[in-house]
Amino acid sequence: MHKLSKDFLWGGAVSATQSEGAYLEGGKGLSIFDIMTKGERNTPRRNTGTVQEGEIYPNHYGIDFYHRYPEDVKLLKELGIRAFRTSISWARIFPTGFEEQPNEEGLRFYDQLFDTLLENGIEPVVTMLHSDVPLELAQKLGGWKNKEMVRYFARYVEVIVSHYKAKVKKWITINEINAVNYVLWFSCAMLDDDEKSKALAASHLLLASATAVKIGHGIDPDALIGGMVTDCYSYPYTCNPDDVLQSVEDVRTNIYFADVMCRGYYPSYQKMKLKRAGICLDLTEDDEKILREGTIDFLGFSYYSSHVSSVVKDELVEGNLLQNIVGKKNPYLEASQWGWQIDPKGLRYSLNEFYDRYQKPLFIVENGLGAKDEIDENGKINDLYRIEYLREHIRAVEDAVCIDGVELMGYLVWGIIDVISGTTGEMSKRYGLIYVDQDDEGNGMLERRKKASFDWYKKVIASDGEDLED
Repeated sequence: MHKLSKDFLWGGAVSATQSEGAYLEGGKGLSIFDIMTKGERNTPRRNTGTVQEGEIYPNHYGIDFYHRYPEDVKLLKELGIRAFRTSISWARIFPTGFEEQPNEEGLRFYDQLFDTLLENGIEPVVTMLHSDVPLELAQKLGGWKNKEMVRYFARYVEVIVSHYKAKVKKWITINEINAVNYVLWFSCAMLDDDEKSKALAASHLLLASATAVKIGHGIDPDALIGGMVTDCYSYPYTCNPDDVLQSVEDVRTNIYFADVMCRGYYPSYQKMKLKRAGICLDLTEDDEKILREGTIDFLGFSYYSSHVSSVVKDELVEGNLLQNIVGKKNPYLEASQWGWQIDPKGLRYSLNEFYDRYQKPLFIVENGLGAKDEIDENGKINDLYRIEYLREHIRAVEDAVCIDGVELMGYLVWGIIDVISGTTGEMSKRYGLIYVDQDDEGNGMLERRKKASFDWYKKVIASDGEDLED
Protein backbone atom coordinates (compact mmCIF):
# COMPACT_ATOMS: atom_id res chain seq x y z
CA MET A 1 0.00 0.00 0.00
CA HIS A 2 1.33 3.44 -0.94
CA LYS A 3 0.36 6.79 0.48
CA LEU A 4 1.16 10.05 -1.25
CA SER A 5 2.17 13.21 0.60
CA LYS A 6 -0.30 15.60 2.17
CA ASP A 7 0.62 18.32 -0.32
CA PHE A 8 -0.03 16.10 -3.36
CA LEU A 9 -2.50 17.93 -5.60
CA TRP A 10 -5.47 15.63 -6.05
CA GLY A 11 -7.96 17.33 -8.31
CA GLY A 12 -9.78 17.65 -11.58
CA ALA A 13 -9.70 19.56 -14.82
CA VAL A 14 -11.91 21.16 -17.46
CA SER A 15 -11.35 23.87 -20.06
CA ALA A 16 -13.13 27.17 -20.52
CA THR A 17 -14.29 26.43 -24.05
CA GLN A 18 -15.74 23.01 -23.17
CA SER A 19 -17.51 24.10 -20.01
CA GLU A 20 -18.41 27.79 -19.84
CA GLY A 21 -20.92 28.34 -22.64
CA ALA A 22 -22.24 31.93 -22.63
CA TYR A 23 -20.30 32.34 -25.85
CA LEU A 24 -21.28 35.97 -26.44
CA GLU A 25 -22.00 37.09 -22.87
CA GLY A 26 -19.85 39.38 -20.78
CA GLY A 27 -18.25 41.01 -23.80
CA LYS A 28 -16.71 37.77 -25.06
CA GLY A 29 -15.81 37.49 -28.75
CA LEU A 30 -15.98 34.42 -30.95
CA SER A 31 -13.21 31.86 -30.59
CA ILE A 32 -12.10 29.30 -33.14
CA PHE A 33 -14.23 26.67 -31.35
CA ASP A 34 -17.38 28.73 -31.82
CA ILE A 35 -17.56 27.86 -35.52
CA MET A 36 -17.10 24.10 -35.02
CA THR A 37 -20.25 22.02 -35.40
CA LYS A 38 -21.19 18.92 -33.44
CA GLY A 39 -19.60 15.70 -34.66
CA GLU A 40 -19.64 12.06 -33.64
CA ARG A 41 -17.10 9.30 -33.13
CA ASN A 42 -16.83 8.58 -36.85
CA THR A 43 -18.02 11.98 -38.10
CA PRO A 44 -15.59 14.86 -37.55
CA ARG A 45 -16.68 18.31 -36.50
CA ARG A 46 -16.96 20.82 -39.35
CA ASN A 47 -15.45 24.29 -39.48
CA THR A 48 -18.17 26.51 -40.96
CA GLY A 49 -16.05 29.68 -41.10
CA THR A 50 -18.85 31.74 -39.54
CA VAL A 51 -21.74 30.99 -37.20
CA GLN A 52 -24.48 29.66 -39.49
CA GLU A 53 -28.16 29.35 -38.73
CA GLY A 54 -29.45 25.81 -38.24
CA GLU A 55 -26.10 24.34 -37.16
CA ILE A 56 -25.37 22.99 -33.68
CA TYR A 57 -22.30 24.55 -32.09
CA PRO A 58 -21.79 22.75 -28.75
CA ASN A 59 -19.20 25.20 -27.41
CA HIS A 60 -21.79 27.98 -27.53
CA TYR A 61 -23.51 26.47 -24.50
CA GLY A 62 -20.95 24.09 -22.93
CA ILE A 63 -22.40 22.99 -19.59
CA ASP A 64 -23.24 26.59 -18.61
CA PHE A 65 -20.35 26.70 -16.16
CA TYR A 66 -20.28 30.47 -16.71
CA HIS A 67 -23.50 30.81 -14.73
CA ARG A 68 -23.39 27.65 -12.61
CA TYR A 69 -19.81 27.66 -11.32
CA PRO A 70 -20.85 28.46 -7.69
CA GLU A 71 -22.94 25.28 -7.64
CA ASP A 72 -20.15 23.28 -9.27
CA VAL A 73 -17.46 24.58 -6.91
CA LYS A 74 -19.66 23.59 -3.98
CA LEU A 75 -19.68 20.02 -5.32
CA LEU A 76 -15.93 20.12 -5.85
CA LYS A 77 -15.45 21.20 -2.24
CA GLU A 78 -17.60 18.28 -1.11
CA LEU A 79 -15.45 16.00 -3.25
CA GLY A 80 -12.40 17.28 -1.37
CA ILE A 81 -10.20 18.16 -4.35
CA ARG A 82 -7.16 20.33 -3.68
CA ALA A 83 -6.64 21.70 -7.20
CA PHE A 84 -8.93 22.59 -10.09
CA ARG A 85 -7.50 23.14 -13.51
CA THR A 86 -9.37 25.35 -15.94
CA SER A 87 -8.37 27.83 -18.61
CA ILE A 88 -8.95 31.48 -19.31
CA SER A 89 -10.75 32.14 -22.57
CA TRP A 90 -8.51 34.49 -24.54
CA ALA A 91 -11.62 35.82 -26.33
CA ARG A 92 -13.19 36.82 -22.98
CA ILE A 93 -10.20 39.04 -22.24
CA PHE A 94 -9.50 40.31 -25.79
CA PRO A 95 -12.67 39.63 -27.81
CA THR A 96 -11.00 39.89 -31.22
CA GLY A 97 -7.42 39.57 -30.03
CA PHE A 98 -6.52 42.97 -31.47
CA GLU A 99 -7.84 45.26 -28.71
CA GLU A 100 -5.43 47.57 -26.91
CA GLN A 101 -7.24 47.21 -23.58
CA PRO A 102 -8.72 44.07 -22.00
CA ASN A 103 -12.41 43.46 -21.51
CA GLU A 104 -13.03 44.31 -17.85
CA GLU A 105 -16.15 42.16 -17.65
CA GLY A 106 -14.14 39.14 -18.74
CA LEU A 107 -11.45 39.85 -16.14
CA ARG A 108 -14.15 40.19 -13.49
CA PHE A 109 -15.64 36.77 -14.30
CA TYR A 110 -12.35 34.98 -13.62
CA ASP A 111 -11.80 37.09 -10.49
CA GLN A 112 -15.08 35.75 -9.18
CA LEU A 113 -14.32 32.17 -10.22
CA PHE A 114 -10.84 32.12 -8.68
CA ASP A 115 -12.11 33.80 -5.50
CA THR A 116 -14.81 31.16 -5.17
CA LEU A 117 -12.28 28.35 -5.61
CA LEU A 118 -9.88 29.82 -3.05
CA GLU A 119 -12.66 30.47 -0.54
CA ASN A 120 -13.49 26.77 -0.77
CA GLY A 121 -9.91 25.61 -0.24
CA ILE A 122 -9.27 24.73 -3.90
CA GLU A 123 -6.17 25.98 -5.70
CA PRO A 124 -6.70 27.16 -9.30
CA VAL A 125 -4.29 25.72 -11.87
CA VAL A 126 -4.79 27.89 -14.93
CA THR A 127 -4.02 27.21 -18.58
CA MET A 128 -3.29 30.36 -20.54
CA LEU A 129 -4.32 28.89 -23.90
CA HIS A 130 -6.51 25.80 -24.22
CA SER A 131 -6.97 26.01 -28.00
CA ASP A 132 -9.56 28.82 -28.08
CA VAL A 133 -7.76 31.56 -30.02
CA PRO A 134 -9.98 34.58 -30.81
CA LEU A 135 -11.55 33.88 -34.21
CA GLU A 136 -10.86 37.28 -35.76
CA LEU A 137 -7.18 37.08 -34.79
CA ALA A 138 -6.91 33.59 -36.30
CA GLN A 139 -8.66 34.48 -39.53
CA LYS A 140 -6.84 37.75 -40.16
CA LEU A 141 -3.36 36.46 -39.29
CA GLY A 142 -3.78 32.94 -40.63
CA GLY A 143 -3.16 31.26 -37.29
CA TRP A 144 0.07 30.22 -35.60
CA LYS A 145 2.05 29.94 -38.84
CA ASN A 146 2.18 33.76 -38.55
CA LYS A 147 4.81 34.89 -36.05
CA GLU A 148 2.72 37.95 -35.21
CA MET A 149 0.54 35.63 -33.10
CA VAL A 150 3.34 35.52 -30.53
CA ARG A 151 3.13 39.27 -29.97
CA TYR A 152 -0.62 39.27 -29.38
CA PHE A 153 -0.37 36.24 -27.12
CA ALA A 154 2.36 37.96 -25.08
CA ARG A 155 0.11 40.99 -24.49
CA TYR A 156 -2.70 38.70 -23.32
CA VAL A 157 -0.33 36.81 -20.98
CA GLU A 158 0.98 40.04 -19.48
CA VAL A 159 -2.57 41.13 -18.68
CA ILE A 160 -3.75 37.90 -17.08
CA VAL A 161 -0.63 37.21 -15.00
CA SER A 162 -0.55 40.83 -13.76
CA HIS A 163 -4.24 40.75 -12.92
CA TYR A 164 -4.39 37.35 -11.20
CA LYS A 165 -0.92 37.08 -9.65
CA ALA A 166 -2.35 37.19 -6.12
CA LYS A 167 -4.77 34.35 -6.87
CA VAL A 168 -3.03 32.04 -9.34
CA LYS A 169 0.37 30.58 -8.54
CA LYS A 170 0.40 27.65 -10.96
CA TRP A 171 0.09 28.29 -14.68
CA ILE A 172 0.28 26.14 -17.80
CA THR A 173 1.25 28.01 -20.95
CA ILE A 174 -0.36 26.05 -23.82
CA ASN A 175 -2.51 22.94 -23.68
CA GLU A 176 -1.15 19.85 -25.48
CA ILE A 177 1.27 21.92 -27.54
CA ASN A 178 2.34 18.91 -29.61
CA ALA A 179 -1.21 18.54 -30.98
CA VAL A 180 0.12 20.53 -33.94
CA ASN A 181 0.91 17.10 -35.38
CA TYR A 182 -2.73 15.99 -35.39
CA VAL A 183 -5.47 18.63 -35.17
CA LEU A 184 -4.52 21.79 -37.01
CA TRP A 185 -7.51 24.05 -36.34
CA PHE A 186 -7.68 23.36 -32.61
CA SER A 187 -3.93 23.52 -32.07
CA CYS A 188 -2.76 26.02 -34.70
CA ALA A 189 -5.90 28.03 -35.53
CA MET A 190 -5.12 27.43 -39.19
CA LEU A 191 -6.24 25.18 -42.04
CA ASP A 192 -2.91 24.84 -43.87
CA ASP A 193 -1.68 21.25 -43.60
CA ASP A 194 1.63 21.48 -45.48
CA GLU A 195 4.74 20.54 -43.54
CA LYS A 196 6.32 24.00 -43.63
CA SER A 197 3.22 25.70 -42.21
CA LYS A 198 2.99 23.11 -39.44
CA ALA A 199 6.68 23.47 -38.61
CA LEU A 200 6.38 27.26 -38.43
CA ALA A 201 3.25 27.01 -36.28
CA ALA A 202 5.01 24.63 -33.90
CA SER A 203 8.00 26.96 -33.71
CA HIS A 204 5.82 29.98 -32.95
CA LEU A 205 3.85 28.09 -30.29
CA LEU A 206 7.09 27.08 -28.58
CA LEU A 207 8.34 30.67 -28.78
CA ALA A 208 5.01 31.85 -27.35
CA SER A 209 5.31 29.39 -24.46
CA ALA A 210 8.84 30.54 -23.61
CA THR A 211 7.75 34.18 -23.91
CA ALA A 212 4.89 33.49 -21.49
CA VAL A 213 7.29 31.93 -18.98
CA LYS A 214 9.60 34.95 -19.15
CA ILE A 215 6.74 37.42 -18.81
CA GLY A 216 5.15 35.43 -15.98
CA HIS A 217 8.34 35.12 -13.96
CA GLY A 218 9.06 38.80 -14.49
CA ILE A 219 5.68 39.74 -13.04
CA ASP A 220 5.50 37.08 -10.33
CA PRO A 221 8.81 35.35 -9.47
CA ASP A 222 6.96 33.03 -7.08
CA ALA A 223 4.70 31.60 -9.76
CA LEU A 224 5.28 28.09 -11.10
CA ILE A 225 4.81 28.09 -14.87
CA GLY A 226 4.67 24.80 -16.71
CA GLY A 227 4.23 23.54 -20.22
CA MET A 228 2.05 20.67 -21.40
CA VAL A 229 2.14 17.89 -23.95
CA THR A 230 -0.12 15.00 -24.72
CA ASP A 231 1.64 11.77 -23.76
CA CYS A 232 4.52 11.12 -26.12
CA TYR A 233 5.65 7.52 -25.69
CA SER A 234 4.99 4.55 -27.94
CA TYR A 235 5.88 0.87 -27.77
CA PRO A 236 7.42 -0.92 -30.76
CA TYR A 237 4.91 -3.47 -32.05
CA THR A 238 7.60 -6.17 -32.29
CA CYS A 239 11.30 -6.54 -31.55
CA ASN A 240 11.95 -6.17 -35.28
CA PRO A 241 14.57 -3.39 -35.39
CA ASP A 242 12.46 -1.58 -37.99
CA ASP A 243 9.54 -1.36 -35.52
CA VAL A 244 11.88 -0.22 -32.75
CA LEU A 245 13.31 2.53 -34.93
CA GLN A 246 9.78 3.54 -35.95
CA SER A 247 8.84 3.90 -32.28
CA VAL A 248 11.88 6.13 -31.76
CA GLU A 249 10.79 8.30 -34.70
CA ASP A 250 7.18 8.47 -33.46
CA VAL A 251 8.33 9.47 -29.99
CA ARG A 252 10.63 12.16 -31.36
CA THR A 253 7.82 13.67 -33.43
CA ASN A 254 6.04 14.46 -30.16
CA ILE A 255 8.76 14.72 -27.54
CA TYR A 256 10.76 17.48 -29.21
CA PHE A 257 8.17 19.97 -27.99
CA ALA A 258 8.93 18.99 -24.39
CA ASP A 259 12.66 18.97 -25.17
CA VAL A 260 12.50 22.61 -26.27
CA MET A 261 10.31 23.72 -23.35
CA CYS A 262 12.44 21.92 -20.74
CA ARG A 263 15.93 22.42 -22.20
CA GLY A 264 15.58 25.70 -24.06
CA TYR A 265 16.82 24.62 -27.48
CA TYR A 266 15.92 22.40 -30.42
CA PRO A 267 17.40 18.89 -30.24
CA SER A 268 19.77 17.87 -33.02
CA TYR A 269 17.41 15.19 -34.35
CA GLN A 270 14.68 17.78 -34.97
CA LYS A 271 17.11 20.20 -36.61
CA MET A 272 18.22 17.44 -38.96
CA LYS A 273 14.61 16.48 -39.72
CA LEU A 274 13.79 20.06 -40.69
CA LYS A 275 16.97 20.32 -42.75
CA ARG A 276 16.13 17.16 -44.69
CA ALA A 277 12.69 18.60 -45.43
CA GLY A 278 14.19 21.88 -46.60
CA ILE A 279 12.36 23.83 -43.89
CA CYS A 280 14.02 26.88 -42.33
CA LEU A 281 12.45 28.28 -39.16
CA ASP A 282 12.24 32.07 -38.79
CA LEU A 283 13.95 32.13 -35.38
CA THR A 284 16.30 35.04 -34.67
CA GLU A 285 19.13 35.12 -32.13
CA ASP A 286 16.77 36.99 -29.79
CA ASP A 287 14.15 34.26 -30.23
CA GLU A 288 16.70 31.58 -29.36
CA LYS A 289 17.65 33.59 -26.28
CA ILE A 290 13.97 33.64 -25.23
CA LEU A 291 13.78 29.85 -25.64
CA ARG A 292 16.84 29.44 -23.40
CA GLU A 293 15.58 31.84 -20.75
CA GLY A 294 11.94 30.73 -20.88
CA THR A 295 12.26 27.11 -19.84
CA ILE A 296 9.33 25.72 -17.87
CA ASP A 297 9.27 25.01 -14.12
CA PHE A 298 7.36 21.74 -14.49
CA LEU A 299 6.07 19.51 -17.26
CA GLY A 300 2.36 18.80 -17.35
CA PHE A 301 0.94 16.09 -19.56
CA SER A 302 -2.25 14.32 -20.46
CA TYR A 303 -2.46 10.54 -20.47
CA TYR A 304 -5.36 8.43 -21.67
CA SER A 305 -3.93 5.58 -23.67
CA SER A 306 -0.62 4.11 -24.79
CA HIS A 307 0.43 3.80 -28.43
CA VAL A 308 2.11 1.20 -30.60
CA SER A 309 4.47 1.91 -33.49
CA SER A 310 5.09 -0.28 -36.50
CA VAL A 311 6.34 0.07 -40.04
CA VAL A 312 3.20 -1.85 -41.05
CA LYS A 313 0.31 0.66 -41.05
CA ASP A 314 -2.74 -1.56 -40.70
CA GLU A 315 -5.30 -1.90 -37.88
CA LEU A 316 -4.85 1.72 -36.89
CA VAL A 317 -6.27 2.41 -33.45
CA GLU A 318 -8.08 5.49 -32.15
CA GLY A 319 -6.71 7.43 -29.21
CA ASN A 320 -6.98 11.00 -27.95
CA LEU A 321 -5.66 13.58 -30.43
CA LEU A 322 -3.60 10.88 -32.11
CA GLN A 323 -6.76 9.27 -33.47
CA ASN A 324 -6.21 7.07 -36.54
CA ILE A 325 -2.55 8.10 -36.73
CA VAL A 326 -0.67 6.45 -33.90
CA GLY A 327 -0.35 2.86 -35.01
CA LYS A 328 -1.45 -0.70 -34.49
CA LYS A 329 -3.69 -2.19 -31.83
CA ASN A 330 -1.94 -3.63 -28.81
CA PRO A 331 -3.15 -7.25 -28.50
CA TYR A 332 -2.53 -7.23 -24.75
CA LEU A 333 -4.89 -4.36 -23.95
CA GLU A 334 -8.63 -3.78 -23.83
CA ALA A 335 -10.21 -0.64 -25.26
CA SER A 336 -12.80 1.92 -24.19
CA GLN A 337 -16.11 2.46 -26.00
CA TRP A 338 -14.32 5.01 -28.18
CA GLY A 339 -11.52 2.59 -29.09
CA TRP A 340 -8.83 4.04 -26.84
CA GLN A 341 -6.68 1.24 -25.45
CA ILE A 342 -6.47 1.15 -21.66
CA ASP A 343 -2.95 0.83 -20.26
CA PRO A 344 -2.32 1.90 -16.64
CA LYS A 345 1.23 0.55 -16.68
CA GLY A 346 1.90 2.80 -19.66
CA LEU A 347 1.33 5.76 -17.33
CA ARG A 348 4.04 4.51 -14.96
CA TYR A 349 6.32 4.00 -17.95
CA SER A 350 5.65 7.53 -19.22
CA LEU A 351 6.24 9.08 -15.81
CA ASN A 352 9.61 7.36 -15.58
CA GLU A 353 10.62 8.29 -19.12
CA PHE A 354 9.70 11.96 -18.65
CA TYR A 355 11.43 12.21 -15.28
CA ASP A 356 14.58 10.43 -16.42
CA ARG A 357 14.75 12.68 -19.47
CA TYR A 358 14.23 16.06 -17.78
CA GLN A 359 14.64 15.73 -13.99
CA LYS A 360 11.88 18.32 -13.59
CA PRO A 361 8.70 18.04 -11.52
CA LEU A 362 5.87 16.40 -13.44
CA PHE A 363 2.13 17.01 -13.22
CA ILE A 364 -0.58 14.71 -14.60
CA VAL A 365 -3.07 17.38 -15.62
CA GLU A 366 -5.47 15.10 -17.54
CA ASN A 367 -6.38 11.45 -17.06
CA GLY A 368 -9.80 9.88 -17.35
CA LEU A 369 -12.21 7.59 -19.15
CA GLY A 370 -14.77 8.71 -21.71
CA ALA A 371 -17.86 6.47 -21.62
CA LYS A 372 -21.62 6.45 -22.08
CA ASP A 373 -23.16 6.67 -18.61
CA GLU A 374 -26.66 5.40 -17.84
CA ILE A 375 -28.99 6.47 -15.02
CA ASP A 376 -30.58 3.37 -13.43
CA GLU A 377 -34.13 2.97 -12.13
CA ASN A 378 -33.04 4.33 -8.74
CA GLY A 379 -31.56 7.48 -10.25
CA LYS A 380 -27.99 6.27 -9.70
CA ILE A 381 -25.03 6.27 -12.08
CA ASN A 382 -22.94 3.24 -11.20
CA ASP A 383 -19.87 3.97 -13.29
CA LEU A 384 -17.79 1.12 -11.89
CA TYR A 385 -15.86 0.99 -15.19
CA ARG A 386 -14.60 4.51 -14.53
CA ILE A 387 -13.64 3.63 -10.96
CA GLU A 388 -11.67 0.65 -12.24
CA TYR A 389 -9.90 2.80 -14.82
CA LEU A 390 -8.98 5.52 -12.33
CA ARG A 391 -7.97 3.06 -9.61
CA GLU A 392 -5.48 1.24 -11.82
CA HIS A 393 -4.00 4.49 -13.12
CA ILE A 394 -3.64 5.86 -9.59
CA ARG A 395 -1.89 2.64 -8.58
CA ALA A 396 0.52 3.23 -11.45
CA VAL A 397 1.06 6.79 -10.21
CA GLU A 398 1.82 5.56 -6.70
CA ASP A 399 4.27 2.97 -8.02
CA ALA A 400 6.06 5.65 -10.04
CA VAL A 401 6.33 7.98 -7.04
CA CYS A 402 6.81 5.57 -4.13
CA ILE A 403 8.87 2.87 -5.85
CA ASP A 404 10.57 4.62 -8.77
CA GLY A 405 11.16 8.00 -7.14
CA VAL A 406 9.43 10.19 -9.72
CA GLU A 407 8.77 13.77 -8.56
CA LEU A 408 5.07 14.33 -9.20
CA MET A 409 3.10 17.42 -8.21
CA GLY A 410 -0.40 16.04 -8.60
CA TYR A 411 -3.05 14.07 -10.46
CA LEU A 412 -6.07 15.71 -12.11
CA VAL A 413 -9.04 13.76 -13.44
CA TRP A 414 -10.05 15.12 -16.83
CA GLY A 415 -13.59 16.30 -17.12
CA ILE A 416 -14.16 16.15 -13.37
CA ILE A 417 -17.59 17.45 -14.41
CA ASP A 418 -19.07 16.18 -17.68
CA VAL A 419 -18.11 18.62 -20.45
CA ILE A 420 -18.39 18.90 -24.23
CA SER A 421 -15.89 16.64 -25.98
CA GLY A 422 -13.21 18.74 -27.66
CA THR A 423 -12.58 16.49 -30.66
CA THR A 424 -16.15 15.34 -31.39
CA GLY A 425 -18.40 17.92 -29.70
CA GLU A 426 -20.40 15.11 -28.10
CA MET A 427 -21.91 15.23 -24.63
CA SER A 428 -22.54 11.48 -24.53
CA LYS A 429 -18.79 10.86 -24.30
CA ARG A 430 -18.67 11.55 -20.58
CA TYR A 431 -15.60 11.76 -18.37
CA GLY A 432 -17.00 13.37 -15.24
CA LEU A 433 -17.49 12.21 -11.70
CA ILE A 434 -20.40 14.67 -11.77
CA TYR A 435 -23.15 14.02 -14.32
CA VAL A 436 -24.68 16.90 -16.29
CA ASP A 437 -28.20 16.44 -17.66
CA GLN A 438 -27.63 17.40 -21.29
CA ASP A 439 -27.66 15.45 -24.55
CA ASP A 440 -25.61 15.73 -27.74
CA GLU A 441 -27.99 18.33 -29.19
CA GLY A 442 -27.77 20.56 -26.11
CA ASN A 443 -31.13 19.55 -24.65
CA GLY A 444 -31.56 18.96 -20.92
CA MET A 445 -32.07 20.63 -17.58
CA LEU A 446 -28.32 20.85 -16.79
CA GLU A 447 -28.95 19.28 -13.40
CA ARG A 448 -25.77 18.06 -11.68
CA ARG A 449 -25.76 14.56 -10.20
CA LYS A 450 -22.99 12.68 -8.38
CA LYS A 451 -21.85 9.40 -9.93
CA ALA A 452 -20.54 6.40 -7.96
CA SER A 453 -17.03 7.52 -8.92
CA PHE A 454 -17.60 10.78 -7.01
CA ASP A 455 -17.85 9.04 -3.63
CA TRP A 456 -14.99 6.72 -4.52
CA TYR A 457 -12.61 9.56 -5.48
CA LYS A 458 -13.60 11.47 -2.35
CA LYS A 459 -12.40 8.52 -0.29
CA VAL A 460 -9.17 8.25 -2.31
CA ILE A 461 -8.34 11.91 -1.69
CA ALA A 462 -9.20 11.75 2.02
CA SER A 463 -6.81 8.78 2.42
CA ASP A 464 -4.07 10.39 0.30
CA GLY A 465 -4.38 7.54 -2.13
CA GLU A 466 -4.19 4.74 0.41
CA ASP A 467 -7.81 3.55 0.12
CA LEU A 468 -8.51 2.60 -3.50
CA GLU A 469 -11.17 -0.04 -2.95
CA ASP A 470 -14.80 0.30 -4.04
